[in-house]
Amino acid sequence: MSYVDGFILAVPKDKIEAYKAQAGRAGDVWREHGALSYVEAIGDDVPYGELTSFPRAVQAKEDEVVVFSWITYESRESRDTVLAKVMADPRLKDDMQNMPFDGKRLIYGGFNIIISL
Repeated sequence: MSYVDGFILAVPKDKIEAYKAQAGRAGDVWREHGALSYVEAIGDDVPYGELTSFPRAVQAKEDEVVVFSWITYESRESRDTVLAKVMADPRLKDDMQNMPFDGKRLIYGGFNIIISL
């Protein structure tokens, strides 16, 4: 079954266009190196919960919006190969050093897909 990397982060509202441009470049590189899909979704109905929520998880501030992203791969092995190539790709070097969000509040992880309809 396929594999997915998931990401949740908070992007300042005044940096959304910069984030979209950077994410577009990254998506092109990921796909070129073998990712099956690359998706970036901006929060629309993401309430701040009392105990848990997406905004709480990334400590989103009033002037930030939550972004939920995922990348799919054929397998975990494919993901590891793709990720190594992406991290070595010089086209993303400047972007990685100048991210338009606080990378310390980025949540990410890799997941085995158990159901895909």
